[in-house]
Amino acid sequence: MRRTFPILFAMMLMLLATNDASSQNTDNPGDYMTAVYNARGDMDVKYMQYMSAAAHGRSARKVEKLRQQVLDNIYQSKSNTMALPKYKGDNSLRQGSIDYIQLCLQIFKEDYDKIVNMEELAEQSVDEMQAYILLQEKVDEKLDEAADRLDKAVNEFAAKNNVKLIKDDNPLSEKMGKAGKLNKYINNVYMVFFKCNWQDGQIVKAMNNQKLNDVEQARNALIRYADEGMVALDTLKTFEGDPSFAVACRDALKSYKNIAEKDLPQLTDALLKQEEFNKMKKSFDAKTDHSKGEVDNFNKGVKEVNEAMNKYNQVNNKSNDTRKQAVNGFNNAQKQFADAHMPYFKKS
Repeated sequence: MRRTFPILFAMMLMLLATNDASSQNTDNPGDYMTAVYNARGDMDVKYMQYMSAAAHGRSARKVEKLRQQVLDNIYQSKSNTMALPKYKGDNSLRQGSIDYIQLCLQIFKEDYDKIVNMEELAEQSVDEMQAYILLQEKVDEKLDEAADRLDKAVNEFAAKNNVKLIKDDNPLSEKMGKAGKLNKYINNVYMVFFKCNWQDGQIVKAMNNQKLNDVEQARNALIRYADEGMVALDTLKTFEGDPSFAVACRDALKSYKNIAEKDLPQLTDALLKQEEFNKMKKSFDAKTDHSKGEVDNFNKGVKEVNEAMNKYNQVNNKSNDTRKQAVNGFNNAQKQFADAHMPYFKKS
């Protein structure tokens, strides 16, 4: 599943110093703040690479290698920051950065292990998928809160030492903020699609097992999910004026609803006719002598069941094509949408 992340550090110092932390004059409060910032090294860049990769594929396992790179970078950032001295006895900024880095370490080491492990289970039911997305949202909230506490420590230190701060409008911060919003939007649309896709899968299983009562229950649930999903899509705003992903989701929902309302009744009707014929055949085979009327009736049943099963195969093939088009259309739209709004990020 896709992840959302907060903007990790939304403030930059209005300073000219750009040397490494170890070589800066930390007697100056502005230089000290820059040293604390620089000690985190490429954390933001590594986060952005991870976010970009996650935005282009739902599998947490596929971006596991990048997560390990983020972890390595966090360890190094922690070591760099702990090597810094206090500022004239004031440890607030240094400790604020250490606390932030430590929480990031905990999240990427522990919470994301849980996310990776939950990924397979998430596909097994709507409840599991909702729990999976909820866990991601909780992790994002923890990161947001940590970033807020770090910003507070930065602002308080700057205020105490008369250092002027300006908001950072650099491209990296803008991309990080946009990636978080994009992933949240995609997750919202994806959950609408997943409910119908999963419920349709339950129908296929029930049909394969010829459990017609289960088919009917799942069919009604699919119609309900499709209707609820279209209402949910109506409430979602377009992302930066682009409705394409939501439109693709709506098209998929319409396809699923069409299968449930039009195709499935024909399929279940054919299976019922086959069931009735099997009963008649069993009774017919149990006798050795048959009247002309019984033979004619049996032959009529053979013709009807053959017609029913031919119809079944036609409708079933059409339904399968519709399913395939719905899934492919949604997946292609998702990729195009992510490509349009979140270009692949590489460190320059």
